[in-house]
Amino acid sequence: MAVLNRLLRQRGFTSSSIPYIHRTLYSCLNSGFDLGAPASLNCELLPLRRSPKGRNVQWVFLGCPGVGKGTYASRLSNLLGVPHISTGDLVREELSSQDPLASELANIVNQGKLVSDEIIINLLSKRLEAGEAKGESGFILDGFPRTIRQAEILEGVTDIDLVINLKLREEALLAKCLGRRICSECGGNYNVACIDLKSDDGSPGMYMAPLLPPPHCMSKLITRSDDTEEVIKERLRIYNEMSRPVEEFYRSRGKLLEFDLPGGIPESWPKLLQALNLDNHEDTESAAA
Repeated sequence: MAVLNRLLRQRGFTSSSIPYIHRTLYSCLNSGFDLGAPASLNCELLPLRRSPKGRNVQWVFLGCPGVGKGTYASRLSNLLGVPHISTGDLVREELSSQDPLASELANIVNQGKLVSDEIIINLLSKRLEAGEAKGESGFILDGFPRTIRQAEILEGVTDIDLVINLKLREEALLAKCLGRRICSECGGNYNVACIDLKSDDGSPGMYMAPLLPPPHCMSKLITRSDDTEEVIKERLRIYNEMSRPVEEFYRSRGKLLEFDLPGGIPESWPKLLQALNLDNHEDTESAAA
Protein backbone atom coordinates (compact mmCIF):
# COMPACT_ATOMS: atom_id res chain seq x y z
CA MET A 1 0.00 0.00 0.00
CA ALA A 2 1.48 3.24 -1.08
CA VAL A 3 0.07 5.27 1.81
CA LEU A 4 1.50 2.81 4.34
CA ASN A 5 4.91 3.01 2.64
CA ARG A 6 4.91 6.82 2.84
CA LEU A 7 3.85 6.85 6.49
CA LEU A 8 6.64 4.42 7.36
CA ARG A 9 9.23 6.50 5.48
CA GLN A 10 8.06 9.62 7.32
CA ARG A 11 8.83 7.79 10.55
CA GLY A 12 12.41 7.05 9.55
CA PHE A 13 12.19 3.51 8.18
CA THR A 14 14.49 2.68 5.28
CA SER A 15 13.25 1.34 1.96
CA SER A 16 14.93 -1.99 2.65
CA SER A 17 13.09 -2.45 5.95
CA ILE A 18 9.58 -1.65 4.66
CA PRO A 19 8.93 -4.98 2.86
CA TYR A 20 9.90 -6.82 6.05
CA ILE A 21 7.43 -4.72 8.07
CA HIS A 22 4.70 -5.44 5.50
CA ARG A 23 5.33 -9.17 5.80
CA THR A 24 5.26 -8.98 9.59
CA LEU A 25 2.02 -6.98 9.70
CA TYR A 26 0.18 -9.28 7.35
CA SER A 27 1.52 -12.49 8.82
CA CYS A 28 0.15 -11.20 12.14
CA LEU A 29 -3.10 -10.21 10.46
CA ASN A 30 -3.65 -13.67 9.03
CA SER A 31 -2.15 -15.74 11.83
CA GLY A 32 -3.85 -17.29 14.78
CA PHE A 33 -1.67 -16.00 17.58
CA ASP A 34 -2.94 -13.45 20.08
CA LEU A 35 -2.15 -9.95 18.96
CA GLY A 36 -3.75 -8.67 22.13
CA ALA A 37 -0.89 -10.02 24.23
CA PRO A 38 1.50 -7.43 25.68
CA ALA A 39 4.67 -6.53 23.79
CA SER A 40 3.60 -8.29 20.60
CA LEU A 41 6.13 -8.29 17.77
CA ASN A 42 4.42 -5.89 15.41
CA CYS A 43 4.24 -3.16 18.09
CA GLU A 44 7.97 -3.42 18.74
CA LEU A 45 8.76 -3.11 15.03
CA LEU A 46 6.94 0.19 14.71
CA PRO A 47 8.24 2.67 17.31
CA LEU A 48 6.13 5.80 17.28
CA ARG A 49 7.31 9.34 16.80
CA ARG A 50 5.09 12.20 17.79
CA SER A 51 3.43 13.97 14.88
CA PRO A 52 4.39 17.58 14.22
CA LYS A 53 2.90 20.20 16.52
CA GLY A 54 -0.01 22.11 15.08
CA ARG A 55 -1.42 19.25 12.98
CA ASN A 56 -5.14 18.58 13.10
CA VAL A 57 -6.70 16.08 15.48
CA GLN A 58 -6.51 12.36 14.83
CA TRP A 59 -9.48 10.86 16.66
CA VAL A 60 -11.36 7.58 16.61
CA PHE A 61 -15.04 6.93 17.34
CA LEU A 62 -16.00 3.56 18.83
CA GLY A 63 -19.51 2.31 19.58
CA CYS A 64 -22.09 -0.29 18.65
CA PRO A 65 -23.58 -0.25 15.14
CA GLY A 66 -26.36 2.34 15.07
CA VAL A 67 -25.25 4.23 18.17
CA GLY A 68 -24.63 7.43 16.22
CA LYS A 69 -20.90 7.39 15.53
CA GLY A 70 -21.42 8.81 12.05
CA THR A 71 -23.69 11.61 13.27
CA TYR A 72 -21.34 12.91 15.94
CA ALA A 73 -18.15 12.26 13.96
CA SER A 74 -19.60 14.24 11.05
CA ARG A 75 -20.52 17.17 13.30
CA LEU A 76 -17.06 17.23 14.85
CA SER A 77 -15.53 16.98 11.38
CA ASN A 78 -17.38 20.15 10.37
CA LEU A 79 -16.51 21.86 13.62
CA LEU A 80 -12.79 21.08 13.50
CA GLY A 81 -12.22 21.10 9.75
CA VAL A 82 -10.90 17.55 9.44
CA PRO A 83 -12.14 14.71 7.20
CA HIS A 84 -14.63 12.22 8.60
CA ILE A 85 -13.70 8.75 7.38
CA SER A 86 -16.35 6.09 7.94
CA THR A 87 -15.42 2.50 7.23
CA GLY A 88 -19.15 1.77 6.90
CA ASP A 89 -19.34 4.31 4.07
CA LEU A 90 -16.23 2.80 2.48
CA VAL A 91 -17.88 -0.63 2.53
CA ARG A 92 -21.14 0.74 1.07
CA GLU A 93 -19.23 2.52 -1.70
CA GLU A 94 -17.48 -0.73 -2.52
CA LEU A 95 -20.83 -2.57 -2.50
CA SER A 96 -22.19 -0.16 -5.11
CA SER A 97 -19.17 -0.66 -7.35
CA GLN A 98 -18.63 -3.27 -10.03
CA ASP A 99 -15.50 -4.64 -8.40
CA PRO A 100 -15.28 -8.42 -7.76
CA LEU A 101 -15.16 -7.70 -4.02
CA ALA A 102 -18.72 -6.30 -4.06
CA SER A 103 -20.53 -9.68 -4.17
CA GLU A 104 -18.36 -11.08 -1.36
CA LEU A 105 -19.08 -8.02 0.77
CA ALA A 106 -22.84 -8.27 0.06
CA ASN A 107 -22.94 -11.80 1.48
CA ILE A 108 -21.04 -10.75 4.60
CA VAL A 109 -23.18 -7.67 5.28
CA ASN A 110 -26.54 -9.39 4.64
CA GLN A 111 -25.68 -12.07 7.21
CA GLY A 112 -24.86 -9.43 9.83
CA LYS A 113 -21.20 -10.48 10.00
CA LEU A 114 -18.30 -8.07 10.41
CA VAL A 115 -16.08 -7.46 7.40
CA SER A 116 -12.61 -9.00 7.76
CA ASP A 117 -9.61 -7.00 8.95
CA GLU A 118 -7.82 -7.43 5.64
CA ILE A 119 -10.69 -6.01 3.57
CA ILE A 120 -11.23 -3.04 5.90
CA ILE A 121 -7.54 -2.16 6.01
CA ASN A 122 -7.30 -2.27 2.23
CA LEU A 123 -10.32 0.02 1.84
CA LEU A 124 -9.02 2.42 4.49
CA SER A 125 -5.57 2.50 2.95
CA LYS A 126 -7.03 3.56 -0.41
CA ARG A 127 -9.06 6.30 1.30
CA LEU A 128 -6.05 7.64 3.24
CA GLU A 129 -3.96 7.64 0.10
CA ALA A 130 -6.62 9.64 -1.75
CA GLY A 131 -6.84 12.11 1.14
CA GLU A 132 -3.08 12.51 1.31
CA ALA A 133 -3.01 13.32 -2.40
CA LYS A 134 -5.56 16.10 -1.75
CA GLY A 135 -3.51 17.55 1.11
CA GLU A 136 -5.80 16.46 3.94
CA SER A 137 -4.49 16.83 7.50
CA GLY A 138 -5.88 14.96 10.49
CA PHE A 139 -8.97 12.74 10.53
CA ILE A 140 -11.85 11.40 12.55
CA LEU A 141 -12.20 7.66 12.03
CA ASP A 142 -15.64 6.11 12.46
CA GLY A 143 -15.94 2.33 12.76
CA PHE A 144 -12.21 1.59 12.79
CA PRO A 145 -10.47 -0.10 14.52
CA ARG A 146 -12.84 -2.89 15.54
CA THR A 147 -10.26 -5.49 16.54
CA ILE A 148 -6.96 -5.61 18.41
CA ARG A 149 -5.23 -6.45 15.12
CA GLN A 150 -6.59 -3.31 13.50
CA ALA A 151 -5.76 -1.18 16.55
CA GLU A 152 -2.13 -2.35 16.62
CA ILE A 153 -1.63 -1.81 12.90
CA LEU A 154 -3.18 1.66 13.15
CA GLU A 155 -1.00 2.58 16.13
CA GLY A 156 2.04 1.37 14.24
CA VAL A 157 1.67 3.87 11.41
CA THR A 158 0.10 6.96 13.00
CA ASP A 159 -0.60 8.62 16.35
CA ILE A 160 -4.16 8.47 17.67
CA ASP A 161 -4.83 11.34 20.07
CA LEU A 162 -8.21 10.31 21.48
CA VAL A 163 -10.72 7.47 21.24
CA ILE A 164 -14.35 8.39 21.96
CA ASN A 165 -16.48 5.39 22.95
CA LEU A 166 -20.20 6.18 22.53
CA LYS A 167 -22.64 4.15 24.62
CA LEU A 168 -26.41 3.85 24.52
CA ARG A 169 -28.94 1.71 26.42
CA GLU A 170 -29.51 -1.53 24.52
CA GLU A 171 -33.29 -1.17 24.17
CA ALA A 172 -32.84 2.34 22.77
CA LEU A 173 -30.11 1.11 20.42
CA LEU A 174 -32.30 -1.68 19.01
CA ALA A 175 -35.25 0.68 18.45
CA LYS A 176 -32.93 3.23 16.82
CA CYS A 177 -31.49 0.65 14.41
CA LEU A 178 -34.93 -0.63 13.42
CA GLY A 179 -36.07 2.94 12.76
CA ARG A 180 -33.30 3.81 10.31
CA ARG A 181 -34.40 4.89 6.85
CA ILE A 182 -32.60 6.13 3.73
CA CYS A 183 -34.00 8.34 0.99
CA SER A 184 -33.64 6.34 -2.22
CA GLU A 185 -33.32 9.54 -4.22
CA CYS A 186 -31.01 11.88 -2.30
CA GLY A 187 -29.29 9.31 -0.02
CA GLY A 188 -30.22 11.22 3.14
CA ASN A 189 -30.25 9.29 6.43
CA TYR A 190 -33.30 9.55 8.70
CA ASN A 191 -34.89 7.75 11.64
CA VAL A 192 -38.61 7.23 12.15
CA ALA A 193 -38.34 5.79 15.68
CA CYS A 194 -39.68 7.85 18.59
CA ILE A 195 -37.87 6.48 21.63
CA ASP A 196 -39.38 7.27 25.04
CA LEU A 197 -37.97 5.00 27.73
CA LYS A 198 -39.24 5.33 31.27
CA SER A 199 -37.29 4.32 34.33
CA ASP A 200 -38.75 2.38 37.26
CA ASP A 201 -35.80 2.83 39.62
CA GLY A 202 -35.80 6.61 39.83
CA SER A 203 -32.96 7.12 37.35
CA PRO A 204 -33.54 9.51 34.44
CA GLY A 205 -35.52 8.21 31.50
CA MET A 206 -34.51 8.70 27.88
CA TYR A 207 -36.26 10.47 25.04
CA MET A 208 -35.03 10.52 21.45
CA ALA A 209 -37.22 12.30 18.92
CA PRO A 210 -37.48 10.89 15.39
CA LEU A 211 -35.30 12.42 12.71
CA LEU A 212 -37.91 12.79 9.99
CA PRO A 213 -37.16 13.65 6.35
CA PRO A 214 -38.49 16.70 4.49
CA PRO A 215 -41.89 16.11 2.86
CA HIS A 216 -40.44 15.50 -0.62
CA CYS A 217 -38.37 12.57 0.71
CA MET A 218 -41.10 10.93 2.83
CA SER A 219 -42.46 8.71 0.04
CA LYS A 220 -38.98 7.64 -1.05
CA LEU A 221 -37.77 6.16 2.26
CA ILE A 222 -36.30 2.66 2.19
CA THR A 223 -34.93 0.33 4.87
CA ARG A 224 -31.45 -1.13 4.66
CA SER A 225 -31.62 -4.85 3.85
CA ASP A 226 -29.57 -5.71 6.93
CA ASP A 227 -31.73 -3.69 9.36
CA THR A 228 -33.83 -6.58 10.63
CA GLU A 229 -34.14 -7.44 14.32
CA GLU A 230 -32.38 -10.78 13.90
CA VAL A 231 -29.44 -9.31 11.99
CA ILE A 232 -29.14 -6.31 14.32
CA LYS A 233 -29.06 -8.47 17.46
CA GLU A 234 -26.41 -10.73 15.93
CA ARG A 235 -24.38 -7.69 14.86
CA LEU A 236 -24.54 -6.26 18.38
CA ARG A 237 -23.56 -9.60 19.94
CA ILE A 238 -20.49 -9.89 17.72
CA TYR A 239 -19.54 -6.27 18.29
CA ASN A 240 -19.79 -6.55 22.08
CA GLU A 241 -17.54 -9.61 22.08
CA MET A 242 -14.91 -7.92 19.94
CA SER A 243 -15.09 -4.40 21.39
CA ARG A 244 -13.99 -5.10 24.94
CA PRO A 245 -10.34 -5.87 24.08
CA VAL A 246 -10.17 -2.79 21.82
CA GLU A 247 -11.62 -0.57 24.56
CA GLU A 248 -9.07 -1.94 27.02
CA PHE A 249 -6.27 -1.45 24.46
CA TYR A 250 -6.95 2.31 24.40
CA ARG A 251 -7.93 2.56 28.07
CA SER A 252 -4.54 1.18 29.09
CA ARG A 253 -2.89 3.91 27.00
CA GLY A 254 -4.94 6.67 28.59
CA LYS A 255 -6.68 7.53 25.31
CA LEU A 256 -10.24 6.29 25.91
CA LEU A 257 -13.13 8.67 26.63
CA GLU A 258 -16.33 6.85 27.63
CA PHE A 259 -19.44 8.86 26.78
CA ASP A 260 -22.97 7.72 27.66
CA LEU A 261 -25.48 9.33 25.33
CA PRO A 262 -28.18 10.90 27.52
CA GLY A 263 -30.73 11.15 24.70
CA GLY A 264 -31.00 12.50 21.18
CA ILE A 265 -28.83 15.08 19.47
CA PRO A 266 -30.21 18.14 21.34
CA GLU A 267 -29.37 16.56 24.70
CA SER A 268 -26.15 14.76 23.73
CA TRP A 269 -24.29 17.20 21.46
CA PRO A 270 -23.68 19.97 24.05
CA LYS A 271 -22.58 17.41 26.65
CA LEU A 272 -20.21 15.75 24.20
CA LEU A 273 -18.64 19.12 23.36
CA GLN A 274 -18.23 19.77 27.08
CA ALA A 275 -16.56 16.39 27.59
CA LEU A 276 -14.15 17.23 24.74
CA ASN A 277 -13.47 20.75 26.07
CA LEU A 278 -14.95 22.18 22.89
CA ASP A 279 -18.03 23.83 24.40
CA ASN A 280 -16.51 27.30 23.90
CA HIS A 281 -15.33 26.64 20.33
CA GLU A 282 -16.22 29.66 18.19
CA ASP A 283 -17.84 27.54 15.47
CA THR A 284 -19.95 25.38 17.80
CA GLU A 285 -23.25 26.91 16.81
CA SER A 286 -22.70 26.56 13.06
CA ALA A 287 -21.62 22.91 13.43
CA ALA A 288 -24.70 22.09 15.46
CA ALA A 289 -27.06 23.60 12.90
